[in-house]
Amino acid sequence: MRPADTSLPPMTREDAVGDAFIFDAVRTPRGRGKDSGSLYTVRPVELFATTLRALRDRNGLDTAQVEDVVAGCVTQTGDQGQCLARTAVLEAGYDQGVPGVTVNRFCGSGLEAVNHAAALVAAGYSDLVVAGGVESMSRVPMGSDGGALSDPAFVLGVGSVPQGISADLLATLRGITREDADAFAVESQARCARAQAAGHFDRSLVPVTDLSGLVILDRDEHPRPDTTLETLAKLKPSFEMMGTMFGLDAITRKAWPQVEAIRHIHHAGNSSGIVDGAAAVLIGSADKGRALGLRPRARIRSIAMVGDEPILMLDGPIPASRKALAKAGMEIGDIDRFEVNEAFATVPITFMRTLGVDHARLNVDGGAIALGHPLGATGAMLLGTCLDALEREGLGTGLVTLCIGGGMGIATIIERV
Repeated sequence: MRPADTSLPPMTREDAVGDAFIFDAVRTPRGRGKDSGSLYTVRPVELFATTLRALRDRNGLDTAQVEDVVAGCVTQTGDQGQCLARTAVLEAGYDQGVPGVTVNRFCGSGLEAVNHAAALVAAGYSDLVVAGGVESMSRVPMGSDGGALSDPAFVLGVGSVPQGISADLLATLRGITREDADAFAVESQARCARAQAAGHFDRSLVPVTDLSGLVILDRDEHPRPDTTLETLAKLKPSFEMMGTMFGLDAITRKAWPQVEAIRHIHHAGNSSGIVDGAAAVLIGSADKGRALGLRPRARIRSIAMVGDEPILMLDGPIPASRKALAKAGMEIGDIDRFEVNEAFATVPITFMRTLGVDHARLNVDGGAIALGHPLGATGAMLLGTCLDALEREGLGTGLVTLCIGGGMGIATIIERV
């Protein structure tokens, strides 16, 4: 008897084993992270639920097909305590069979959620996952969850300082001046203003509404388009007194004895803004996308996470990006657009100088200095911003990366399909 023909038709790129595709990405506006901010009255579970509903409604999604929801959230206490991902699933009216998990990789949590979901899909364990994140910094202040990083025993024993001190150390080591940082900040504000005027954020942005459907916020409210070098020059360094009066500079120099004195150059105008916001990304396999009529916008080509020296802390995006590039078999010149989180101006400046990246390819629509950094959501927001830019400009590949507290870095490379 002739054996049965078990051959398969040639695989297309979309059919390749191990691929995770991005079908859609949405985010809320970023509201100022204080009690006078527009989103202060909105519970964080409702912020994240807003993005879940948007993914469902924009894509005609049968939520029973979603196998998990992964949410990044950094300060998991108070309104953001328990498992916010699962409560948001219920708040959003998703099928009750959809589980949820909340993850914390500090500032990289939103991108960690995306990478977690992509890994589940690429491994074949799940076919459709929603990933994203949320942070209500007005309602749940940063650091209010406590932890070892602020414990004097850990600070003195292992070595840990606030990120602002680390940013000033990085600037000192890399020869980045106050003028360099302020010029970068002014450009971030200008790019954001141009992007808002041109509608670059419109595809991903979903308004936050109240129970009656009235709009609470439909536009990022943190940007200050009138920022100039002159206005920034009037601001005092935010971390100089902390470093000198509380002995943190001395702890830093103990780890970095070659530094005679730390030049404190960062302030509120060249550092990321404290804001509220949420984001969500729909990730799945090619087969599931076809079954549900979803068109893939991009595939996740590689992901990488690294640990780094915990005092310097903020140059983690460099080794993380190198690792992601190596895993993808790519070089830095193969990337069309970069999103490097502007936690402090010195972070993207160091990234560009070290890896030889032109500013014209990086943070083309501004960054967290202008828009703000809602800790648990930022990584997912940057992914959507990068994808929108690639589609708008007809480009192919993007890299998203963030520095992370405690000395870590995270990076993700995406490719349009």
